[in-house]
Amino acid sequence: MTRMKSIGAAFAAVLLSSVAAHAGDVRIMWYSDGGEGAVIKDLLSRFSKANPDVNVILDEVSYDVVKEQLPVQLEAGKGPDIARLTNLKAPAQHWLDLRPYLADAKYWDDNFGAQADWMRPDGSNAITGFMTQLTLTGGFANKTLFEQAGVEIPGPKATWDDWAAAAKKVADSQKVFAMAIDRSGHRVSGPNISYGANYIAADGKPAPIDQGAKDFLSRFVKWNEDGTINKDVWVSAAGTTYRSAAEDFINGGLAYLYSGSWQVPGFAQKIGDNFDWVMTGSPCGTVACTGMQGGAGLVAIKYTKNPKDVAKVMDYLASADVQKEFAERSLFIPAHKGVASGQLDFKTDNPHVKAALKAFVEASGQTAAPAMKLPGWKWSDAYYSAIVARISQVIAGEMKLDDAYARIDEDIKAKVAGN
Repeated sequence: MTRMKSIGAAFAAVLLSSVAAHAGDVRIMWYSDGGEGAVIKDLLSRFSKANPDVNVILDEVSYDVVKEQLPVQLEAGKGPDIARLTNLKAPAQHWLDLRPYLADAKYWDDNFGAQADWMRPDGSNAITGFMTQLTLTGGFANKTLFEQAGVEIPGPKATWDDWAAAAKKVADSQKVFAMAIDRSGHRVSGPNISYGANYIAADGKPAPIDQGAKDFLSRFVKWNEDGTINKDVWVSAAGTTYRSAAEDFINGGLAYLYSGSWQVPGFAQKIGDNFDWVMTGSPCGTVACTGMQGGAGLVAIKYTKNPKDVAKVMDYLASADVQKEFAERSLFIPAHKGVASGQLDFKTDNPHVKAALKAFVEASGQTAAPAMKLPGWKWSDAYYSAIVARISQVIAGEMKLDDAYARIDEDIKAKVAGN
């Protein structure tokens, strides 16, 4: 009998996903940023009805479970059959090459080829999965708070310094926090690159942290110290743990949030008409005004016992009709080339959401060249993790900034040496 389960408890999901699948079972580890979990459940229920010989089991977990626990399972040669995650390149040796099992590999090359290198080993032509959506980092302003404070929202070429000054005026007037940036090395990398940072050395290995990165990170630390940025976002978690500042924005307690396009569906659900908000693009540094492209990918795991069934599920989820419906209902920018080039009818009456999605598409054209290289670079996550861990220690008063730069370089060298 066909079944498609959703398990709410993270611990249970991790435990289950590490159990070897039985014949006909396809277990999917899935995390959600907004309401996409309900959409994928609905889409998979249709697959299950049409394919009673394949038993799809959806384990819904938190992002932290995917980030912290899945790598441990993979190193042990275990895990789910399919997983949704954002760190796609570094663990690519664990992904299954679907090419021999797919109904039409050319269809995948044509429609998902642009991001295929993001999720396969260097030099390979493997098809390991597809991006469930494309994302771009960017800022969100609480328009209502700016208006109430009588502060003009900075324009499209405004710098990070301009935004910090304007948000601080709003904060002082409205008794809220001025700014916050998600606790993520990925999130501060766009600003770093806007000031001239380049993480990749000539030989393709990680370069030492450079002056461009230091120019922004020194600002970031200063803003945390003087109260411009809500420092709790970066000091309330340990190690490399991700923490979003989205809830502070949703609750109306934040003038400016730097996060990304994946927040739009959640804002649509949770903010409603409580206040007006706008997507503002990425503030400028001295050399660029760039965000970071990326997204979540759905990949097949090579330790599966059922590669043909996994490919059948992946073929279904990658089909144009399913991709279009998933994007429209989830309010995501589709990665499917054919779908993205056609007409999309996003399922929302919220004018803020439609404007934000349009603005993110426009802002993607400003992505700087160094930022474009990072999604497919093997050492991106090592760089991001080192920045988060050490800069958090500086903000917490546990380390001097110059010492943190040295430790970031040491952490990355150790990661490279261990692989």
